[in-house]
Amino acid sequence: MIEVRLQAEMFEGGVELARLQALGGGALASFTGVVRGDGDLRELFLEHHAVMTLAMMRGLADEAAARWKLIGVTLIHRYGALSPGDPIVFVATAAKHRAAALEACASLIDRLKTEAPFWKRETFHDGHVQWVEPRSGDDAAAARWLRDES
Repeated sequence: MIEVRLQAEMFEGGVELARLQALGGGALASFTGVVRGDGDLRELFLEHHAVMTLAMMRGLADEAAARWKLIGVTLIHRYGALSPGDPIVFVATAAKHRAAALEACASLIDRLKTEAPFWKRETFHDGHVQWVEPRSGDDAAAARWLRDES
């Protein structure tokens, strides 16, 4: 089972994990990303191109499912206006064994962060607005998984 969603609405991580657990594997792994409130952030606004972004997310999920022989994958990314403390992304994997579930989950969040086309704009309480630039640390984390594939 591969489930990939883009949505403005909140998601329920527990519900998503229960769906994966029902598949009958021996291991579940998950990651929930939460909007940080660094620097007096008031709002994080995410824009995307639905067709491109969903295709990229689906491709990442398909690759992970094949590489780690996963039983299930759930990728959910929110868009629109989010506040500090709001869940923004959910990645969960189900496998027969923990190593596959954990590695696939880590790979998916690292690659999702750098490869899925999202544009993020931050608005601060003082009225300052800025676009979020890619970080070299994120690129290095994602590249590690691509090197390990060969």
